[in-house]
Amino acid sequence: MYPLTSTLSLLTLLLTTHVLPTSAAPNMVPDYEVKLLLNATAVLDPTNSYKLKPTVLSTFSMPTSVTKMNVQFLDTTTKQIYTAGWSPRVRKTEGESGFELTYKKRYPVVGGDINAALTTANGEGFDLTETNYDAQIEWGYSQKTLSISRKKSATKSGYSGMDLTDQADSIDILVDKAPGKFVDWLYNGWGTDMLDVSRIYGPVLAKRSVGTWSGLEVYIEVWPIKDVSGTGIEYIVEASFKTGSVTTAGTKSGDLQTFLTGKGWFLAGDSLKTGLIMERY
Repeated sequence: MYPLTSTLSLLTLLLTTHVLPTSAAPNMVPDYEVKLLLNATAVLDPTNSYKLKPTVLSTFSMPTSVTKMNVQFLDTTTKQIYTAGWSPRVRKTEGESGFELTYKKRYPVVGGDINAALTTANGEGFDLTETNYDAQIEWGYSQKTLSISRKKSATKSGYSGMDLTDQADSIDILVDKAPGKFVDWLYNGWGTDMLDVSRIYGPVLAKRSVGTWSGLEVYIEVWPIKDVSGTGIEYIVEASFKTGSVTTAGTKSGDLQTFLTGKGWFLAGDSLKTGLIMERY
């Protein structure tokens, strides 16, 4: 047997010359937002400012009142921020003071593998210890996307009602509030460098109605977006609900699709509002 002092010396040597492995932080835990498109021709009334038809409102127990949301994105003319997977946004919501700023990073969910997308995000610094960001699976008709968002608020004098900030002021507030991960994404100061030479994509004045369906709170949003030619408007109508359960998201998504199809309101396709705004403005 070795003397006790020799054993302790050997243990000390092992501990000081070998770094014991540590466990990686777990993936973020997302919530889920199911988003399904509605046929604008079937659900909007062109004789009444393209508002939702009364039959749609009554089906979801929605009031005639809506909440307006004015939204714009900032990016360079070559869309370098969007190409890197980020979307910095300024939004003004009716009834709320100030502006809501969102810095969103998106990851595609390939082959329906949500965990793989979360693991990819984890490898880029978005893990469970990152409590300033919220993770969400945007659950569409045929595609899913992991979005990781950081929200901030800002005020700027000289604006009232639903007005959004102009280009200079939008850059100013987004740079001032920019979170570190966005700022240093590709190199130190990348995010603010990109914002400094950005322009506005938008704005789009959307309207939201809130109701219920199958025990869930349901939103229907109407987004008037420039059409492909740039001379008219294409109305994007989206029904959505949120849940913390992947099982509920999967089951109720199918149920809602079936329900909407039965009404003649469903439009097979994925809602890619941000992409359309980035393409058409």
